[in-house]
Amino acid sequence: MDGNMKYYEGCGQEGPIRCIFLCEFHPTAGPKITCQVPENYISKDIFDTVSHYIIPKVQLQRCTLTVTLLGSKILGFPVRIDNKKYARNAYYFNLCFVCDAWARTVHLEPLVKKLTEYLLSMELESEWLSKQSTSGDAKDLGCLMRQVMQDINCRRMCTLTVGTTTTHLTVVRVNSDPAPVKDHQVPVFLYSRRSFVTDQWDLTTNQILPYIDGFNHVSKIAALTDVEISLVRACVQNLVYYGVVTLVPIFQYCAVYSATPKLRQLTRCAGLQRQCVEFCARSPRHLPKVSDIFRMYAGMSYGSTIKDLCRRMKPQELAINERKLVLFGVLEGLIRRVYKYPITLNDETASLRSDHSQSVARTYNGLVCLDELCCQAGLSASQLDDQLERDTNVAFIVNFRAGYDAANISSVSARGVSL
Repeated sequence: MDGNMKYYEGCGQEGPIRCIFLCEFHPTAGPKITCQVPENYISKDIFDTVSHYIIPKVQLQRCTLTVTLLGSKILGFPVRIDNKKYARNAYYFNLCFVCDAWARTVHLEPLVKKLTEYLLSMELESEWLSKQSTSGDAKDLGCLMRQVMQDINCRRMCTLTVGTTTTHLTVVRVNSDPAPVKDHQVPVFLYSRRSFVTDQWDLTTNQILPYIDGFNHVSKIAALTDVEISLVRACVQNLVYYGVVTLVPIFQYCAVYSATPKLRQLTRCAGLQRQCVEFCARSPRHLPKVSDIFRMYAGMSYGSTIKDLCRRMKPQELAINERKLVLFGVLEGLIRRVYKYPITLNDETASLRSDHSQSVARTYNGLVCLDELCCQAGLSASQLDDQLERDTNVAFIVNFRAGYDAANISSVSARGVSL
């Protein structure tokens, strides 16, 4: 590692395993460390402070737990074996990895769980763990821990063999953290919500799930659920990381979209046509025509808002739900949002305005899109857009790159492609 770099919790950097220890619940002494490598890395005082998290109550058994304390991050997977042959009719243990507090440890969670399951199988088969604890000689366990720590740190893989039992540990590649979620972004499920297992997620995530409908943005979800917006952002970012949801722009009738080259696939792929028709229909009993959907997508170009498009083509008469049409197009890459970024041209003129105008004008740096400014100001996009259009000191930067010429799209239909 580069010693000149400054590490902090949440920086996303991986670090080495500093220590591995096994903790057990002694029938008289309570939680204690049976074996650790290297010795005395976790002091008795530190362990006593967090022991009730390392050997937790029944509700947290067989869950991945992470505790950060005094510069160290402890990662474990506590297990309880119920059997009358043990004192108090149960045997509790937790094999823990210790890393630096700043280190990213999500890639180690599968290893801790798999290694724990390996030790569990040996305990059930031959009482391999509990016998070492009772005898006070944990040399075999110490050798196993040392091998795991050295091999994982050096080679990111390890093969363990105890008797006739073998297991393989490998650090798998973990996706990088997604970009921070912004208040104006809209989460939408990538698959059916009915297949979503709520028991796998925390209470806050389950609280916001009913409000993720593909149209409510993060700020609105926070208001509807009465949940702190920073927590909503964190939950949504977690769902993005695990591929449960993706983020799309807010639907607004004053928004501008542009067709992409991928729109051609709508003329060729029967499966895409079927999905599009079913998704965009105003009613499942009255499906729209693919040709009408295609013309609406082809009509999306810079200078034409969704409101203009609806006035011109009247989607309600074509059995098309324009909100779902836009959502499907964005998710499938058939269209893309054209964002507007206001920028103040003359700072001297801005300094002569009222205090409120000055505070707003300072945000017009060409880096913040209109959607985000609307959430910050509590205004609708049309209100803020009209306000800025009247301001001669404000211009707009438009991200029109990767757009597609509407004339080319229209020519596809003109050549008689079957729709």
